[in-house]
Amino acid sequence: MRDLPALLAHADVDEAVFALRPDYRVLLVAVEGIEPGPSDAGTEELLQRAEASARQSLADRPVEDLPHVAAWREAYRAFGAKPQRTRNSLEALMRRAGDGLPRVNRLTDVYNAMSVVHQVPFGGEDLDRYTGPPRLVRATGQESFDTRSGGEPVVEHPEVGEVVWCDDAGVTCRRWNWRQARRTQLTDDTTAALFVLDALAPLTDDALGAAADDLVGHLRRLGPDVRVARRLLGRP
Repeated sequence: MRDLPALLAHADVDEAVFALRPDYRVLLVAVEGIEPGPSDAGTEELLQRAEASARQSLADRPVEDLPHVAAWREAYRAFGAKPQRTRNSLEALMRRAGDGLPRVNRLTDVYNAMSVVHQVPFGGEDLDRYTGPPRLVRATGQESFDTRSGGEPVVEHPEVGEVVWCDDAGVTCRRWNWRQARRTQLTDDTTAALFVLDALAPLTDDALGAAADDLVGHLRRLGPDVRVARRLLGRP
């Protein structure tokens, strides 16, 4: 049994990130004791609820006009990314919801559904594959990022100044909340996870907390011994 509060106590957001977006906050949720499994009837219901929520939100406007999506597009431009080419995770899911969200496994299905319902970018990392505490920094360009290209595993490097999540072994997510490393991705065998809930104005702390509450409520159904710790980080 790991010390989840201690892990989160050492998490850090570099001042250079806050200088880029002073309104940025992140709510980290660490979970242990999950009973892994494939998608099931419960997660199917959640995903259908999320798809209906997305259709309602997009009934009278394009996805890029949703307030939190628009805020993240601005944040991407601030560090040199092109949001039309590299979409934040929330926008990517909202665009897929009309044709159906992916069905992956119980754990991934839950956090994808929560991301869409609450319109918050969520990240999910396998804690057993994690090394050290999570940190959000602006990249030097030397960090390693393991991914796939043409179906083959490759190691890439982020651009200088790119906002990346990392641990002691390398980058775990590029461009704030765009693409996750293969090393720490959630799988059908994941029993401990770290969830990253990213927020910019106009999203409030109350709305961010409600998204985390909803997530935790569903995660507690994934096993009788689920343990949870959470921590909100913002500019001091």
